[in-house]
Amino acid sequence: MEIGNAKFIIHSLEYNSKIQEAVSDAVSKNVAARIWEKDYTLWSNEPAEITNRLAWLNSPSESLSMLDEIISFRDEIIDSGFKNVLLLGMGGSSLAPEVFSKIFGKENKFLNLEILDSTDPGAVLALKNKFNPKETLYIVSTKSGGTVETISFMKYFFNYAVEKLGDEASNHFIAITDPGSGLQQMAEDLNFRNIFLNNPDIGGRYSALSLFGMVPAALIGIDLQRFLANTQMLVNESAGNSAENSSLVLGVLMGLFAAEKKDKLTFVLSDEIKFFGSWVEQLVAESTGKIGKGILPVDREELLSPEYYSDDRFFVNIRLKEDISNSEKISTLIQEGHPVIEIVLDDIYDLAKELYRWEFATAVTGWFLNIQPFDQPNVESAKIIARQMVKEYQEKGELFNLSPSFIDGEIEIYGESDGGNIKEIFWNYLDKNLKQNRNDGLKQYVSIQAYVNPIEQIDSALLQLQSEIQKKYKCAVTTGFGPRFLHSTGQLHKGDAGNGVFVQFTSKIENDTAIPNEAKSDSSSISFGVLREAQALGDRQALLDNNRPVLKIRLSSGLEKDLLLLF
Repeated sequence: MEIGNAKFIIHSLEYNSKIQEAVSDAVSKNVAARIWEKDYTLWSNEPAEITNRLAWLNSPSESLSMLDEIISFRDEIIDSGFKNVLLLGMGGSSLAPEVFSKIFGKENKFLNLEILDSTDPGAVLALKNKFNPKETLYIVSTKSGGTVETISFMKYFFNYAVEKLGDEASNHFIAITDPGSGLQQMAEDLNFRNIFLNNPDIGGRYSALSLFGMVPAALIGIDLQRFLANTQMLVNESAGNSAENSSLVLGVLMGLFAAEKKDKLTFVLSDEIKFFGSWVEQLVAESTGKIGKGILPVDREELLSPEYYSDDRFFVNIRLKEDISNSEKISTLIQEGHPVIEIVLDDIYDLAKELYRWEFATAVTGWFLNIQPFDQPNVESAKIIARQMVKEYQEKGELFNLSPSFIDGEIEIYGESDGGNIKEIFWNYLDKNLKQNRNDGLKQYVSIQAYVNPIEQIDSALLQLQSEIQKKYKCAVTTGFGPRFLHSTGQLHKGDAGNGVFVQFTSKIENDTAIPNEAKSDSSSISFGVLREAQALGDRQALLDNNRPVLKIRLSSGLEKDLLLLF
C-alpha cells in the first residue's frame, strides 16, 4: 500500500482491511482538520494543556519569519571568534539539537556543537575541560526555566566562565526559553548576550522546528531556508482529510497496531540518520505512555532475523533513497508477517519533513487511543522523590542509603538476589520477570537505565547487553542514560500498562564537582554526584511505587569491565 508519492509505503497484508477502515474513520471524523482547528475535544473534555500546546503546527512558518534575526545572530557569533557551542538542556530542549549535531555535523566556517544533558560529574567535567570558554558560546535552553539539571549546568558553567573571562563571561551566554520564565529573569539579571523567547504554546517535545531547534541548527551551518521550506509539503498535506495524508495515516497506524498488541514501535534507520530515533523516542513515549496505555519506541536495537522477534512488533524503516543495506532483512520481516512502514528520504534535509510528520502523527495517535498527548502526568513522580532526597541531604549531609541485598567484590546489588554472583543474579532476575503470562495479552520489555557517564565505551557495552537480552528472550529491549531518559521514556515507564522489567545501573563517583547555590556565588550545598544519585533513587522508588520490578546494580569505577561480567 503506497501513500502519496510512494515515499511512504505500508507493508502489512494481514492488516490491510483494518488499516483502510481505521483511516476512513479518521477521515470521516475530520481528525486532521480538527487538529488544525485546535479542537481539544479530540483528546479530552477539558482544554487544559491542549489549546495552549498546539502552536507547533505553525512552527516552520514562524521560524521562517524569524530567519533574519537567527542568521544575523549566527553571523555575529562567528565574527566574534566563537568556535564551539555547548548547549545546556534536557529532553525536548536538547534532543533535536543533538540530532542535528550528530547527523549534519559542522559546516566549514560554523561552530562545533556539543550537548550536556547528564548530571554525572564525569560528563560535566569532561565538557568543562574540553572547551576553552574564550571560544565557547553557552546556550541555556529550557521552556519552563526551572528544570533543575539545566539551571544547575547554567550556574556551574557561568561561574567557570567568570573565573576564566571575568566580566566578559555574560557575552558567552544566551538563553532559549518561554516569555516570563525563571530563566528569562536570570538571563536578564546576569546580562546574557541574547535571550530568544519561544512561542509559549509549544510543548518541549514538539519544539524541534521552533527556536529551541533552529537557533542551534543555524550555528552549525544548517541551511534553515532550505530546511524549513522542506517541511511545507508536509504542513500542507497534514491539513487534508484524505487517505493521502501520510501524517494522518502514520498516526492511525501507530494507534491501530498498539490496539492490536503490537505496541513495540521498532526503528530501522539508515546509518547516516541513526540518531534521529532518539528524538522520536521521546515524542512517542512521553506522548502515549500514560493512563495504563503506551507505545514503546525501540531505538538502536540490532536488526536481527525474524526468529528473534515476538508478535508485538511494528517496524518503521526510515532510509535514504540510495541505502539498501537493510533491504534483505526488512523483506524477510515482511514475509514473516511483521507490519513495516518504509519512509524514503531524498537526503538528510528531508529530516525536516520527518520532524513534522511524527509530531502530527503522534497527535493523531493520541486521538485514536483516547490519550491526551501533550501532558506528562508521571514525569513529576520521580522528580518529587528526588527533590525530597536532595532536601534531606542539604539538611543532614547525607543521602538516604539503601542496604545491598548482595555484594560481589566492589559491585552491589539491590533487589532480587537469586544467585551467587552478579551474572547469575542478573539473568535469574530476567528469567523470573519475563516468563509471566499477562492477562491483557501484552508482551513485556526490558528497560536498561544507566545513571553513569555516557561515554562511548559504556554505550557500546550496553548495546551489546541489549542484543544479548533480545536474542535470549525475543523481547524488546531499550537502553537509556539517566537522567536524560526521565524527560522522555520515563513517563511511559510509570504510565503504561506495567509491562516493563527494569534494570538500573549506577556507579561509584570518582571525581565529584559542586553545584553553586547561585550564579556568581562560591557557596554550594550539593554536588552533581549527589544530584545524580538522588535522581536514580527517586526514579527507582517511583517505579516501585507503580508496582514495576526493578533490579539496581551499583558498579565499581571500572564500569565497562563490570558490565562484561554479565555476558
